[in-house]
Parts: sequence; structure tokens; C-alpha cells
Amino acid sequence: MPAAVMGFALFALLMTVTPGPDTLLVLRNCVRGGRRTGAATALGAAIGSLAWAAAAAVGLAAALQRWDAAFTVVRLAGAAYLAVLGGQALWAHRRSGTAAGHAAADDLTEPQGRTAARLGPVRAFRQGLLSCLLNPKVGIFFVAVVPQFLPEGHSVLGTTLLLGAVDALIAAGWLLLVVGCAGRLLDRLRRPRVHRNLERTTGGVLLALGLGTAAETVAG
Repeated sequence: MPAAVMGFALFALLMTVTPGPDTLLVLRNCVRGGRRTGAATALGAAIGSLAWAAAAAVGLAAALQRWDAAFTVVRLAGAAYLAVLGGQALWAHRRSGTAAGHAAADDLTEPQGRTAARLGPVRAFRQGLLSCLLNPKVGIFFVAVVPQFLPEGHSVLGTTLLLGAVDALIAAGWLLLVVGCAGRLLDRLRRPRVHRNLERTTGGVLLALGLGTAAETVAG
């Protein structure tokens, strides 16, 4: 059992450190609202991963994989959510760019701070949670990968929940590390030009992910 958990933890760590929508959201929200907001986003994503693990344990994710209509609906909902987040980021970038045209660079840090304060920890937590819950690939990950690490003679339900908790802890740890690193760079990241470029890049990536997922789902 310990060997199986360690093997899964190593695999999950390798998968977690690969940049994805959750990492982008955490970084973006950290810049907009500070460390607390970024940490709330990270915890929301981790809890969403744990929820998928529980769903996989009781067979929900497997049912979604077999039931094409349900999987398509969840997948398209997730794609729409990513696209909305990306669109919001691009719109915020556009508004901040307009404001920059009427103010000096040194005077922009205070308005940017007021804009970032609008995103509180509760809303950030909800964004992280929904970002993960609306990504059925997380559930499919558990269905496809967890069986490879299930030791013989142990409860499938209990072991899957345990591995799901391990994955959630790894995800939370990694994303909180991202928050910590971003927190040390907040002053630099909140510079008007850097902030606008980050919003534009993050928004474009999220929008591309959403549209790409939708196109892949429709084409499939």
C-alpha cells in the first residue's frame, strides 16, 4: 500500500506541475487580489479535484466516460466557463489599457490595486472550484490512472478516495507554492505594463483553451 501511494504521488506531482488552467487562474487572481485571493483559488481547485476523486470512486466519472451525451455536456460547460474567464480577462485588459492612456505610469498602481480588490477570496475560491469541477478530464484521469495503482486486497472505494486526497494535497501544495512565488513578485507584476500583458496573455490562453476544447468536443 505505501509503495502504491508513493508511486501515485510521484505521478500526480509530475502531472500537477504541468501548467494548466488552474495554474493560470491562480497566478492571475494572485495579481488581481493578492496572496489571499490566489490561495483561495488554489484551495478551490484542490477541493474540486477531491470532488472528482470522490465521483470517480463511486463510478460517476466512469459513467460520464461511457455516456457520451453527459460527457459532452460537462465538457462544453467547462469550455464555456474557460472562454468566459478568458473574455473577462481580455475585457479587463482593454479597460486598463484605456485608463493607462489618461494617466502617468507611476499613478496607475493605485487604480490597479483598487481593481484587483474587487476580486475577493470567496469569488476566487469559486472560480478555482468551478474551473476544476467543469473539467471532466480530471475525473477521467482518476478512472484511467488510479486502477494502475490499486493494490490487491484493498477496498477500491477507500483506496481511490485516499489517492484522491493525495492528489488534492499535491495540487494544493503546488498551487500555493505558485502563490508564494507570485507574492514575492507582486510589486513587479502589478506594474501597469506587466499587469496588462499578463491579463492579455492569460485571457488569450484561457479563451483559446475554451474554444479549443469546444471545437474538439464538437468535432469528436
